Amino acid sequence: MRHLKFAPSWLRLLILFLLTMSILFRFFNLDGKVYSYDETYTSLRISGFTITEVKQQIFNNRVIAKESFAKFQGANPEKSLNDTIMSLAREDSQHTPLYYIIARLWTEIFGNSVTAIRSLSAFISFLVFPCVYRLCRELFDVPLPIPGVAIALMTISPIHLVYAQEAQEYILWLITILLSSTSLLRAMKLQAQDKDELTKQQPDFFGAWSIYAITLAISLYTFLWSGFIALAHGIYVIATAKFQLTETVRNYLLASLVSFLAFMPWMTVAIGEFFQFLISGEKTTTQSSLIPIIPFLLMQSSRIFFDINLTLQNPLTYLITPIFLILVGYAIYFLCLTTSSKVWLFIITLIVVPALPIILPYLNAGGIRSFTEPYLIPFYLGIQLAVAYLLATQLYNGSMSRRSSWHIIMGLLIICGLISYKVNSQAETWWNKSMNYGNLQFAQIINQSNSPLLMSNSLDNNYGHVFSLSYLLEPKARFLLVNNQKIPKIPKEFADVFLLNPSDNWRERIEKKYNVKTDIVYGDNYYSVWKLAKVRNLRRRDMPLNNKLSASLKDIFIC
Repeated sequence: MRHLKFAPSWLRLLILFLLTMSILFRFFNLDGKVYSYDETYTSLRISGFTITEVKQQIFNNRVIAKESFAKFQGANPEKSLNDTIMSLAREDSQHTPLYYIIARLWTEIFGNSVTAIRSLSAFISFLVFPCVYRLCRELFDVPLPIPGVAIALMTISPIHLVYAQEAQEYILWLITILLSSTSLLRAMKLQAQDKDELTKQQPDFFGAWSIYAITLAISLYTFLWSGFIALAHGIYVIATAKFQLTETVRNYLLASLVSFLAFMPWMTVAIGEFFQFLISGEKTTTQSSLIPIIPFLLMQSSRIFFDINLTLQNPLTYLITPIFLILVGYAIYFLCLTTSSKVWLFIITLIVVPALPIILPYLNAGGIRSFTEPYLIPFYLGIQLAVAYLLATQLYNGSMSRRSSWHIIMGLLIICGLISYKVNSQAETWWNKSMNYGNLQFAQIINQSNSPLLMSNSLDNNYGHVFSLSYLLEPKARFLLVNNQKIPKIPKEFADVFLLNPSDNWRERIEKKYNVKTDIVYGDNYYSVWKLAKVRNLRRRDMPLNNKLSASLKDIFIC
């Protein structure tokens, strides 16, 4: 393979163009998509309030406007940064605090709008490019074109655009994966040098393992799943040492121990919450349908390069996916065939190890939950590195016709990415919105009413659905939220009354008390919406006088 010291001029210009397009698309229409359940959760944690406090103050059987949700959706003077951390520790320690701390400080400066909080992820995403460049330098031991091709693929990867516009910690997690992986490879490279060179570079040698320990600890404080990144690193280090307790293995174990000791305070909280959950006997109530594992993984593999919001129900998915499956499969095969074990083993462990804990528990169930998709970020990264290596080597080897063919393939990948960016930028919802994918459709139904009232209770995840919907509803909409399943007192002035996610028992009790029927107006795998409708069993002229009066009163407040 021809050894290139620098990027050719065409690649430099291409990277510059794609970086420009990436910046534009990341910030274009940043507040245009549905603010999902998970994003409202982020805003709640930033505010410092707990879910318990929200239910006490909002679900109180009173009619409220959408403005009442504002103080629970961002930085506010009632709560401090310490409250943000404590709310996570008390209610959901599986979400480690680093991103939420940064987000709290960010919103205190730039405000609590959807654009402001999502722009944090957009800015963080720009760190991907220098980080992946450095990782490729350490992994493949050549400056370019492999790092250049990897940057080009990253800039127009639809999967990265999705997380660069999400008010969640996943794009920051990708950065910490890149940093910790680069630090590990750098430390191992210094460790492998001759003793004479090692003596001269002893400060760098010690510093390299220290940097790895720090970056791994940062990754753990960003996302709990980083524990499996550490496991992948451990398998890689031990395997490259041929399962012997070498000095490299000892230093790795020491650095990892330091990282986990630094993470111990939060790990203790997470373990304590887990055992408390087991003792309480509570069950998770998140509603989510199962997706077949193999089609899901194949679809996600293709979304790395081309994503126009297709689902498994769309036949076009099964025409597009095999094309990218062939490319990915050949890239991994070519990687294993032409590189040393120190290269291909790193990428394979990055792809496989963090993904196995997601896949294995659902094998017997026959499917996987859609909300586990962000956990596959290391899987996406490994595939992109393999494809970048394939393209970079094929673009400069073989006959002219062969090189031309691979130039065409790379051009098609870039076109696919740009098309994906264009479609994404104009969409109002996307597949990653999961539970709230259909919010826009439901919100349009409510907004058509002159005087709508949305009723719901505090059971399950209703509070998150209500918060997400509040961003889409017009100011004329009102909310009547009750604790548990109490029967609310419906005011008379509302033209249309809707029930969000009512249980059958609660809905039937409302029907009986107000002598109405309920018709479903929207439903999907995650929630249902019902509308109260009039019931007239008798014509007015056939009613006694006192019943006519009663019917007239009912017509005032019953839809």
